[in-house]
Amino acid sequence: MLDAYPILTLLPPLIAIVLVIVTKKVLVSLGAGAVVAGLVLAEFNPVSMVVWIWDAVVRLVWVDGEINWFTILIVAFLFQLGIVTALVMMSGGAAAFTEWAAKRIKSRRGARVLTGLLGMIIFIDDYFNALAVGQVARPITDRYQVSRAKLAYMIDSSSAPTVVLMPLSSWGATIMGIMAPVLAASTLAFTQIEAFVLSAFMNYYAIAALLLLWLTILLGLDFGGMRREELRAAQGRGLYGAHDVAPAQIDENVPTHTGGAMRALIMPFVVLFIGVVIGMYVSGGIVGDDWSVLATLANTDVAIALNVGGLAALAVAGYYCVRYTRGSAKFPTGTRRRGVAHGAKSMSGAVLILLFAWVLADLIGELGTGEYLASVVEALSMPAVWLVPALFVVAGLIAFATGTSWGSFGILLPLAGEMMTAVPGGDEFLIAAFGAVLAGAVWGDHSSPISDTTILSSTGAACSIPTHVSTQLPYAFVGALAALVGYVVYALAQSGVLGLVVTLGLVVAIALVIRKVRPSVEDQAVLAAQSSEG
Repeated sequence: MLDAYPILTLLPPLIAIVLVIVTKKVLVSLGAGAVVAGLVLAEFNPVSMVVWIWDAVVRLVWVDGEINWFTILIVAFLFQLGIVTALVMMSGGAAAFTEWAAKRIKSRRGARVLTGLLGMIIFIDDYFNALAVGQVARPITDRYQVSRAKLAYMIDSSSAPTVVLMPLSSWGATIMGIMAPVLAASTLAFTQIEAFVLSAFMNYYAIAALLLLWLTILLGLDFGGMRREELRAAQGRGLYGAHDVAPAQIDENVPTHTGGAMRALIMPFVVLFIGVVIGMYVSGGIVGDDWSVLATLANTDVAIALNVGGLAALAVAGYYCVRYTRGSAKFPTGTRRRGVAHGAKSMSGAVLILLFAWVLADLIGELGTGEYLASVVEALSMPAVWLVPALFVVAGLIAFATGTSWGSFGILLPLAGEMMTAVPGGDEFLIAAFGAVLAGAVWGDHSSPISDTTILSSTGAACSIPTHVSTQLPYAFVGALAALVGYVVYALAQSGVLGLVVTLGLVVAIALVIRKVRPSVEDQAVLAAQSSEG
């Protein structure tokens, strides 16, 4: 059936995405997408459908005759992070950090700046970035009434766009590994690192997303659904809507030690960062038997590294919790144990959503959705230079439909190489094609409600997934529009610099127009106060 009607491969992800947006029920939507995917794979035989879905569920823990440690360890890390958060709250570390920051951060803008800086500093891995930044920044953004939707946007837009531009990251090393055979087959004399750095300058979407993020942080750009969320938060009517189900929300009834020290929050996350870096280096070196930095990053096992850091942070957070709460009347026997259980439980919703998303992604992979979209591009008959904007669009569609940017560039980077080297003179556009594929992959990932990074960014910010997706989409659209125009200019002028300048100029122009038409929430509050006084 799929051979005759390959377009059916698009049906399951489209159903899941539409249902998420319309119903706001993530688990139901992901489940419906999985059922439809199973039906298509089974040629609409309900018994075979159950077998397909069951096999996908089994592959969460057992694949190719081996334990699937990646999914198990990622889930374990999420539970570890929930427990660390509960321990930090009980020790008084979160409250102490908030008080310390309040003396130095005096505004909503300052809280946004802190979040943006943290997001760009932690560029080792997008999973780690999404979860760690939210845990550290959330007490500050909550204090200054920055909505959870804005926090989720800042986390999401400072994670993947930063990581994809950095050669010393889990993404960078993997991308260079994919580029290597493509470069070897071309006439270009670039090394992997040279090709990666040059392609980073052609990654118009990632650069545009970061520029828009900082314009939003500094100018207070709030448009689309984000404006509603920010107005409600700034007016003290709640950091998220009454009907939003925010994952990873620690119950306020967990007792908090008064007089705790800021180091009870800082040290666990410093140890977490150090542990993850060491875990990435050691796991990569052992697997590849090559201890150079780039080789270890290319071979690293991120799931193991996250657990090395997570367990170390858990030990440090536990130490401070016991140290500061021992003998306190607020913490009778069993209180800390209940707090730990509550911390783990707070992550259960996010874990369940992630498991459903992985099952759907597995079935979409079996359908060959990404390969079908890639074949559409391969069938296009156009000059090599015009393949650059086409690859950007298709990479975005693949990432949007499959929920994975890695799957998108994993398919399209080699394909871009084949297409460019097969066309006379195409090699000179190969680096631009690399950049366009990576840009489209990040854009599609940003826009997809079934993306794992969307789920984890929502988890880190304690924001509901439908709210995060709907409020981030307008920002992602602005960045994507600017990037697409930039790639079209590149195709016309064959100048990467001109294309980048046009992209960034368009982002700034759109931001200034929005700022003129829609004043910031802070300015609107001042105007409202002046009006009431008058």
